[in-house]
Amino acid sequence: MIKRSNGSTTSGRPTKITFALPTSDCDQPVSVVGEFNGWDPLAHPLKKRSNGTRSVSVELEPGRSYRFKYLADDGSWLVDPDADLVGNDYAGVDSIVAA
Repeated sequence: MIKRSNGSTTSGRPTKITFALPTSDCDQPVSVVGEFNGWDPLAHPLKKRSNGTRSVSVELEPGRSYRFKYLADDGSWLVDPDADLVGNDYAGVDSIVAA
């Protein structure tokens, strides 16, 4: 699940994007990695919430799209079930979020 708030290309303010996964989708630590953080698994770990999800918020430059995925501690990659998908250079797919 992806939630957007604030920001616009006219105001120049960053768009706050919240990335969230139900804990049932991944019962281990997981991070969101993508073009916005150099695909660094340490940059944005999702935190376990009391509502049964793991989530993290990231501020992104508005007016563009970013490729991303979720990376679980066991090395498995997950796409966001609510995001558009696009092929990548590794014969797989990435999720896309527009800020």
